This record gives sequence, structure tokens and C-alpha cells, in this order.
Amino acid sequence: MNDFMQTVDWSRAQFALTAIYHWLFVPLTLGLGFICAIMETVYYRTGDEFWKRTTKFWLRLFGINFAIGIATGLILEFEFGTNWSNYSHFVGDIFGAPLAIEGIMAFFLEATFVAVVFFGWNKVSKGFHLASTWLTAIGANLSALWILVANAWMQYPVGCTFNLETVRNEMTSFWDVLFSPVAVNKFTHTVTSSFVLAAVFVIGVSAWYLLKGREEKMAKKSIAIASVFGLIFSLVTAFSGDRSGAIIAEVQPMKLAAMEGLYDGEEGAGLTVIGILRPESERSSNDAAFYFKLGIPKLLSIMSYRDAEAYVAGINDLVNGNPAYGIMSAEEKIERGRKAVEELARYRDAKRNGDQAAIDEITAEFDPSTPEGEEFLREYFAYFGYGYLDSPSDIVPDVPLTFYMFRIMVGLGAFFILLFAVFLWLSYKDRLERYRWILWIAIFSVPLAYLAGQAGWCIAEVGRQPWVIQDLMPTSIAASRIGSGAVITTFFLFLALFSILLAAELRIMFKQIALGPDKEK
Repeated sequence: MNDFMQTVDWSRAQFALTAIYHWLFVPLTLGLGFICAIMETVYYRTGDEFWKRTTKFWLRLFGINFAIGIATGLILEFEFGTNWSNYSHFVGDIFGAPLAIEGIMAFFLEATFVAVVFFGWNKVSKGFHLASTWLTAIGANLSALWILVANAWMQYPVGCTFNLETVRNEMTSFWDVLFSPVAVNKFTHTVTSSFVLAAVFVIGVSAWYLLKGREEKMAKKSIAIASVFGLIFSLVTAFSGDRSGAIIAEVQPMKLAAMEGLYDGEEGAGLTVIGILRPESERSSNDAAFYFKLGIPKLLSIMSYRDAEAYVAGINDLVNGNPAYGIMSAEEKIERGRKAVEELARYRDAKRNGDQAAIDEITAEFDPSTPEGEEFLREYFAYFGYGYLDSPSDIVPDVPLTFYMFRIMVGLGAFFILLFAVFLWLSYKDRLERYRWILWIAIFSVPLAYLAGQAGWCIAEVGRQPWVIQDLMPTSIAASRIGSGAVITTFFLFLALFSILLAAELRIMFKQIALGPDKEK
């Protein structure tokens, strides 16, 4: 058992490692593709060779990032089968569908037209090349759509039913999975935040050229496009982030409580702007949770429920229960979950022993078309995953990590809105070179954009622990039954491989930026 728990922990670490590295490459691809398409559209409409030269430069940086992002993404998908086979068996019918569509439709759309984008200049018509650039950008974002739909289903499992015979969850409505509020908002928020990163990247690189006194026209025009693009989508990101808070309050209240360090539920709960948490042993209530904090009264209730006096559940409410607000305790959920697990075990025994009466009785309990089955599925199987937890406190995620990452993400998001507004104004007034210190800020903002993206994923994934599928499957039982040594070995192999890939990408990117648009080798 100890070795299996090591396998679980190392599998989590390996998946986190792969996801973190993968997300270093993906967001730039999602946004830079559209920025390049916009630039090429200007070239197509004006015929000005300057825009062709500018587009080709940014496409080179796009291509470098695109190639390495594919390598890490493929490894990430294979890990579901190698490290998380219990998870794959339990929900592969649902989770596999969007991933299959991603491979069949989106990936092949990208692969088909990306060759035209890089090798089709002067070989195909201007219109066909422009269409290929747009389709490559669209394909990259469609690829993200299906992966994010799959991830959103893990956060909010809908459109499925449990098959007692195969012990698998099976899809009943593809459209419920695709258009769930979590999926729609996750796609919008994640993709637009990637557009923000790409805009910051373009502004940062262009600022470097202005500081060096090189390629000033290209830098200024690129900043003009990127600042408009970035400002628009940073505002959309902020709007979708606000919507995320309301959705999380409904479907993942523990994540919301951890994000706010809220231990005791409150009516008219305030939003903590900044604060420092005390050690875990001291965080038993709201009064004892912080060394200090600054907040905005009632804002958390407004953001979560659009009501200034709404009750927002805290960690203690969700662990211990709060009957006054209809909140069931984790202990009660564990008992109900164990009842569902026991019935499943009893069904297996009945099958093995040929006890048809017991088989019919248990089958009726899992049949959603009967009143008995509807009640059992709602009152017991809905908490199936809780049956594998050892203690009510297991439902509490890492509060400090979730709390601080949320503030990093939101703070940087607000900073980027200001950054784009400033650069748009300076670009409009043609005063960019006068403020060298602002150009330096733009350069140092590039790694901050990556940090914001990583913080967002940290909130999404750490904040939902202990669940790999919300309420249905804890992470502790999702892992493959393999020796921990194999996972540890591959962890360090991937760490070395990804680090080499990252170093290679940075070296190539810096070299291409230093060469500029004049040379392509």
C-alpha cells in the first residue's frame, strides 16, 4: 500500500511536470497565430511588402513554439493510459471522446495548413496562404477547445450515466459535455488569457527592438496591433474570470473557500485583496486564519451569487456541515459514498455467486429510469468518490497555494490591462521611444504573463483536490497499479527532456529575435 501511495504521489508530480512544461509552449501558439493572421490580412489588403516581412518574422517565432508544444502535448495525453489507467477505465468513454476529436479534427487541421504557412510563400496564391494562416490559428484553438472540454468535465461531470455491468461512466449527451457552463467558461477564460500572453510577448520583443534602435517601424506597428489585441482580450479574460467565480461557487464551493482562505461561512462575505495566512495548525477560523488582510466588504458574495448579502460557505461548513444553510457534512457524504461502494461490491459478489435476486435488486438501484434508482443515484451514488476517502479533512485542498496563486493571477491580470492601455496610448501618440523605462517594463512583463497562466492552472487543479473527477473519483484511486520506481524514473527522464527542450527553444527564440526579420537562418 505504501508503494502504491508513492506511485500516486509520483504520478501526480509527473503529470504536473508535463502540464507545466506544456503550458509554457501552448499559450503563445494560441494567441500569436491570430496576431500573425491579422498582420498577414493587412499585407493582403495593402500589398505592402513591409507587412509580409513582419508577418514572416512573427511566424518564425510561432513555428518554433508550435513544434515543441506538440512534443509535450503528446506525452501528456499518453500519461492518462500509462499512469492513470483506473481513471481511464472509469471514464474513458467520456474523456476519450473530446481527445479523439482533438486529434482527428483540430490537430490534422493544423498539420494540413501549417506546411502551407511556412513553405507556401510565393508558391500558392496570396488568398490561399492567408486562409491557411487563419486556419492554422483556428486549428490550434480548436485543439485547445477539446482538451479544455475534457478537463472541464473532470471539474463538473455531466452528460453521463453509470453502467453497473462494466463499472464505467458512459456518455449520454455529447452536447451536455460540450456546452456545460464550466466547459464554455473554461475555454473562454483559458484561450483569451493565452491571447493576452501572446500580446505581451509581441510588445516585449518589440520594446527590445526599440531600446536597441532596430526595426523601429516593425516594432511600432507590432505594438499597435498587439496593444489593441491585448486590451480587448484582457478585458474579456477579466469578464470570464468573474464568471468563473460564480460557477466555482456553485459546483466547487471548497475551491472557492480555499481561494479566499474562508474558514467560516459568511453572509455578505468580503473579498480579500491581499493577506498573509497563518500556519495550518492555527487556521481554525476566519479570525485566526490571517496575520493580516485587506479586503473589500461584500464583494465575494456579489461575485459568487450576485447578491451582496448571499451566504458563502467556508471550509469548516463544507467539512462539518451547516444544516441551517443546507450544507451536508463531509462525514455524511463519506457514509453515503461508502453505501454506493458497498452496493457495487455486493453486485460483484452476486454476479460471482449467481444470486439473481440480489442482482435484480442492485440493478434497480442503479437504474435512473425508476424512482428507486433515481433516488439512489441522487442520494448515494452522487457521493460515490467520498466512499474512498479516509477522513472529512481529506476534502480540503492546499489552502496557501490556492490562495496565493489566485492573487498572483488576478493582480497580474489587472496589471496587463493597464500595460496594454498605456502602450496603446503611447503608440497612438507616437511617444514610445521617449519612455525607455516603460519599454523595460514591457520586456520584464513577458515572464510575468507566463507566471499568470501557470497560476491559473494551479488554482484549477490544486484547488479541486482530492478529486480527479469532482465527487466521483479521488486522485488516490485513479492511478495505475504499477511500481513507484517506474514512475520515479520516467519523472526524472521527462524532467531532463523537457528542460532540454525548453533550453533549446529559448536559445533558438533568442537567436531569431537577435537576427531580426532580415535573416531567416
